[in-house]
Amino acid sequence: MFKDGAKYEIVRGAISYELTNFIFNYFLLNRDATAFLMKEKIIPDAPGSLWGTWKDPQVPNTFSKYGDAVMETVLMRTLPLMRKLTGVNLIPCYAYARIYKKGDILARHKDRPSCETSCTIHLGGDPWDIFIDPSGQTSVKKGVSKKRASKGIPISLKPGDMMGYYGQHIEHWRKPFKGNICAQLFLHYNDKDGPYGQKNFYDGRPLLGIPKARPR
Repeated sequence: MFKDGAKYEIVRGAISYELTNFIFNYFLLNRDATAFLMKEKIIPDAPGSLWGTWKDPQVPNTFSKYGDAVMETVLMRTLPLMRKLTGVNLIPCYAYARIYKKGDILARHKDRPSCETSCTIHLGGDPWDIFIDPSGQTSVKKGVSKKRASKGIPISLKPGDMMGYYGQHIEHWRKPFKGNICAQLFLHYNDKDGPYGQKNFYDGRPLLGIPKARPR
């Protein structure tokens, strides 16, 4: 558990502004280079590609990337902090990042087992609250929210701020984005001694920084 038995915890300035800004600009360049290569038909837009994709079914037509080497370096860099916050011997699973655009929505959901313990880091762009429901209740069934679902707690993060949370166990979501751009990095871990620990080490890959056939 996080501090005082909570199911989430916010760490302000978890990553320095200088490093966060470098990652943000790197990711923007990655997106633009990928868009150019796809436009010129040099590479395909394929989910799981190390170049990135616009075909993430969770947020369609928005650039996202699984297993990027820089992002997964941050995954390892943040591992000691996440172990300290949770008091759990965590192992790394994978990193995933998105550059959201105006009008995007992140539907209310819980994550798959590889996201048992997660954190989200705001890399840059316009602020955009993430909502969480720490109760652990399941309000979404087959993509439809119950009428009396909790309104959740809005969490606002600045570049370099991090929120750790139990992604597999608590619902989280974002309302329609009114800004122009917002880059977020998601880092996912498992309890080494838990039910998924050894199975989900590196999300089933032989090492970090490489793609997976079905990353989501």
